This record gives sequence, C-alpha cells and structure tokens, in this order.
Amino acid sequence: MSEDTRKPVIELVDIEKHFGAVIALAGVSFSVYPGECHCLLGDNGAGKSTFIKTMSGVHQPTKGKIVMDGKNMNFGSPRAGMEAGIATVYQDLAMIPLMSVTRNFWMGREPQSGFWPFKNMDFKKADEVTMSEMAKMGINLREPGQAVGTLSGGERQTVAIARAVYFGAKVLILDEPTSALGVRQTSNVLATVDKVRKSGVGVVFITHNVRHALAVGDRFTVLNRGKTLGTAKRGEITPDELQDMMAGGQEMAQLEGSLGGTV
Repeated sequence: MSEDTRKPVIELVDIEKHFGAVIALAGVSFSVYPGECHCLLGDNGAGKSTFIKTMSGVHQPTKGKIVMDGKNMNFGSPRAGMEAGIATVYQDLAMIPLMSVTRNFWMGREPQSGFWPFKNMDFKKADEVTMSEMAKMGINLREPGQAVGTLSGGERQTVAIARAVYFGAKVLILDEPTSALGVRQTSNVLATVDKVRKSGVGVVFITHNVRHALAVGDRFTVLNRGKTLGTAKRGEITPDELQDMMAGGQEMAQLEGSLGGTV
C-alpha cells in the first residue's frame, strides 16, 4: 500500500515544548504509519527524550497537536497514552531483576489493577501466555519462573517489547534499545523490532546509531537542538549523509578541516 493512501496511526504537528524560558522542542512534526519503523535520530541534547515523553503523555505540549486515528488527542498522563495504545520501552526497562519473567511480563496488569484479562486468578494461564509471546519473538525460555535478571540484556528488551505488543500497543516507542548491548544481543533486538513492524504495529526507534537505524528503519528523522533537520525514506539517503546530518553537517566538516580530516 502506498504511503499516500494510508493514514498515520499517530501524527504530531508543530510540537513545541517549553520549560520556563527553555525551548526544548521548536515546532517538530512527526508521523508513524501502521507497520512502519520510523527512526528518530539525534545526538545527546537534541530533544529526543523530551519528544517521546510528549508523544506518550509524560509531558503535555506547549503548542501543537497530537492526532491519533484521525482524532486530536490530549494525553494528560502516561496512563492515558497507554490506554490509547502508546507503549514506551525506556532504557531502564522498568523491570525487577529478582522477580520472575512472568511477574515482570504482567507487572501493572495484575488482578487488582483492573487490566487482568482472565476471569479468575489463573496464574498458570499467565505463565503460558508469557512463554508463548516470548516464543513469537524468538526467545524460548527455560521456564517462566526464572528471574528476569538471569536473561541477557537483549532478552530483557524482548520481554519488554513482547509485553507491550501483547497488551495492545498501536505505537511502540523504543528508547535507545541497543545502546548498551553487544553485537549478538543487538542483532536479536533488531530482529524483534522487525517482527513487531511486520505485525502491523507502528514503531518509533530512538537511537544515535546510524547503522542500527538503517537496519530496521523505513523512514528517518533527525533532531538537532529541538528542531527537525529533515526526514528521509529508506533509499533516499546514504549512511554517510545520515551520519553527517546527525553530527551537525557543516560544523563537522569544519572540524574535520581543522583537524586534518581525522574526525
């Protein structure tokens, strides 16, 4: 299906976010289509964290609008964003290492939370669901009762992603999911992202690693100091061009010149 006949699952239009006199976001526009991985790149301080927190309801925009499924949205809290189908997996993963994989998978969805999907307190069923959902993502657990802290970093990322997808995420925001991982674990996480995208979920992949972005991305948007430097589709931009845009373009070229081309 061509992009011009589809509707974004979420669209942010001219988003500004001010913290007092500090302008963290200055008119950023961004959209995600179902089954698309849209990568958001930028160096430290570019505004990526503020942007995804605004998208998910942690912050409310100072100006601009958020449109989801064709409706203007006003997320007053992360819970409101989550109920609308926006799931965010942060770098800390919000997991308790000594608790089991199942307990972490269902954390916040227990019977008393109001989100428990079974008629009774069927913890055997919860174990089965956990094992099944992890298997869909390519992770075969020894047992659901093992402590989540015994899993590798990439496997813990997969638990968090599988959890978000199972509970109905329409938009999955991944905050630097590969930043602290080795090569093999990174490959596993990128494969998981590809599975999620192919399932029809819109993925927002936050990263400063151009290679990781190009491995899974369909579109690429670069932020710099709270502003959008541009958006390109896969095939429209080379790795060097994307790296150059993210690194500051002309500023980096000037630095390379002053250092004799060693940057």
